[in-house]
Amino acid sequence: MRIKTKLEYIWLDGYKPSNIRSKIKVIDRVGDFGLKDIPNWSFDGSSTKQARGNDSDCILKPVRLYKYHTRRNYYIVLCEVYRKDEALIAKEAPCKSNQRAVLREYDRALIEHDYWFAFEQEYFMYQNGKPFGWTDDMKPQGEYYCGVGAGKASGRQLVKTHLDKCIDSGIGITGINAEVALGQWEYQVFGNNTLKACDDLIVSRYMLEKEAEKWGIAIDYHPKPVKGDWNGSGCHVNFSTKQMRELGGKDMLEDVCETLARKHAEHMSVYGSHNAERLTGDHETQSIDKFSYGVSDRGASIRIPIDVANNGYKGYLEDRRPASNIDPYLVTARIVETLWAQFQKVPI
Repeated sequence: MRIKTKLEYIWLDGYKPSNIRSKIKVIDRVGDFGLKDIPNWSFDGSSTKQARGNDSDCILKPVRLYKYHTRRNYYIVLCEVYRKDEALIAKEAPCKSNQRAVLREYDRALIEHDYWFAFEQEYFMYQNGKPFGWTDDMKPQGEYYCGVGAGKASGRQLVKTHLDKCIDSGIGITGINAEVALGQWEYQVFGNNTLKACDDLIVSRYMLEKEAEKWGIAIDYHPKPVKGDWNGSGCHVNFSTKQMRELGGKDMLEDVCETLARKHAEHMSVYGSHNAERLTGDHETQSIDKFSYGVSDRGASIRIPIDVANNGYKGYLEDRRPASNIDPYLVTARIVETLWAQFQKVPI
């Protein structure tokens, strides 16, 4: 009988785009755990671009706990990274790469305006230097989107295993589909708690990459890994506030879009690395240097879903600009910051 528990600590490193790092602590205890039961842990930040070699200790602070699907005595521990604050000597401060701490500064807005966020995470599977399942005589994109059958879909078993493990681990995953290229897939994560939704996205990425290791498959989040006449990969961000869902109206949603337009350049600066390669104006994108919005328009920066328009413009908007490699904490914080003043004017 096992009398020990594995705690798998994971965190985002200091690279751009960031990578997920992990290490496992084994403790002499079994049973149910809470965050208060999980100790802080240090690591070598000089190996993750989060500290200098002559002062390399960084601190992992547990912030959310996940039971690792159906395994007993095995937990995933999502952490924020902290450093010793040199100005305060003994006190700790969030590492510069810790964007989750930045998002927490907007707790008031997130609570008052009751934000809901959902992410559409696209990615490519790669094996032996090319997208998984590709041959030398590939047909152009067209038959692969939501495709069924050999030659029209590849990697489905991996995708379904990942889906099941996310569900079993309490992640708010709401669906999957094959995308427009063979070996390209998407899954969706929703949350009516913004921090939880972002946390779920990070942990789901980790679980996907870890599962893919078993298959010898690499997960590629580059926004345009395949050049030429192929769609890139985004992480479209769907968002709403209580005001948008319950009051709504065409004027309100168009005002939101106009407000986002005025801050377009600031948003693009944090909407993912190499995103200009994807946002060209082709392949269901708007050019990176332009901003547009429209009902049911997948070539716009912001899409107003047809169901929302038909419901008196009550509901959510889809920001189609974010790249597949975004830091979700950074992107959601920027959206909330941009719209803060606007929603202060329309309490509900």
